[in-house]
Amino acid sequence: MAQTLFIIIIAFIIVDYILERWLSYLNSLYWSNDLPEELRGIYDAEKYRKSQDYQKVQHKFGLLISSLSFVFMLAFLYFEGFAYIDQIARSYTNNNILIALIFFGILGITADILSTPFQIYSQFVIEEKFGFNKTTWKTFVLDKMKSWLLGALIGGGLLSLIIWIYNSTGDYFWLITWAVVTAFMIFMAMFYSSLIVPLFNKQTPLEDGELRNAIKEFADKVGFKLNNIFVIDGSKRSTKANAYFSGMGAKKRIVLFDTLIKDHTTEELVAVLAHEIGHYKKKHTLKGMILSVVQTGIMLYIISLFIGNPVLSQALGAEQGSFHIGILAFGLLYSPLSLLLGILMNVISRKYEYQADRFTGEKYNAKALQDALKKLSVNNLSNLRPHPLYVFFHYSHPPLLQRLKALDDI
Repeated sequence: MAQTLFIIIIAFIIVDYILERWLSYLNSLYWSNDLPEELRGIYDAEKYRKSQDYQKVQHKFGLLISSLSFVFMLAFLYFEGFAYIDQIARSYTNNNILIALIFFGILGITADILSTPFQIYSQFVIEEKFGFNKTTWKTFVLDKMKSWLLGALIGGGLLSLIIWIYNSTGDYFWLITWAVVTAFMIFMAMFYSSLIVPLFNKQTPLEDGELRNAIKEFADKVGFKLNNIFVIDGSKRSTKANAYFSGMGAKKRIVLFDTLIKDHTTEELVAVLAHEIGHYKKKHTLKGMILSVVQTGIMLYIISLFIGNPVLSQALGAEQGSFHIGILAFGLLYSPLSLLLGILMNVISRKYEYQADRFTGEKYNAKALQDALKKLSVNNLSNLRPHPLYVFFHYSHPPLLQRLKALDDI
């Protein structure tokens, strides 16, 4: 049985790799050296060629990384690397929680060490070449150290609690864990911007003036109570721009990247904020949270049915059944269902984006949002002609041309 599961895991990994490479290839067929007619008025010829060069470089680099990861994973599975690390962890302690922490700690540190050279190349070579990089070496190193610390404290703490629940509660494991994870998700949704983001970026309240007054005027018009409008120093790392909505209830806030403010008019910025407010008014944030909670509950219930079976651990070469290797094996076996759920979530997300766009067009100004979306796409050298299948599998937002057309129809 363990050998059968091992073969199934290998098959899933191979199919996933082939699928991703095929989708990426389909996407590359839409590239063009000449400016397509439908993009005239958005890109100029020179900027479009630069965007195509950026897409090609990213494609080649992505192919290299995914291929190396694919080969490494197959080799690691074939030579029973997970079982070897499990033996190392068990040589230090007999405590199940500590064994799991050491096991995932070794995996995490090893994966990060191996991936760091590629992260450096992406940030300091590719992004630098195309004028995006603003990250200094000091910021890069500090980000790494902070990420390790957060991973150890939050990830390690949550993992320890889940294993303790598993060892202590028996049949109620999945239900109690679901409650704990749900509480954690809600807590992070409410306080992520005020607790985690400040460790990496400086957030300052948007100063009084034309922009703040325009935002407040629109928020009051649509009945959206908004006191927390922040500007984040996104230019610390990149020239790319963004804006996002976070938090719930009294903790909700809208965050604007300083790069967004720099490149857009007041009317365009209000349109972007109107889109984010539209998500809240349409209850997309709440619905998304509910969907995530339901999805987590389903996954945990399925885990509870299989995690106690030592065959899961044996499929990865371990002689002794354990929660940490079992959960790893389950994750690999769960990948097809995870892919399907991811596609479903993307379909829902794209629908929500259209609804938020329509809210902006009806309540504020469709033309201003169109101008903002065009400017964002061009400044980020976005691919405006992705293959429909690639969009179906991977895009949480509709492609720009479809969004512009939908706004025209309002």
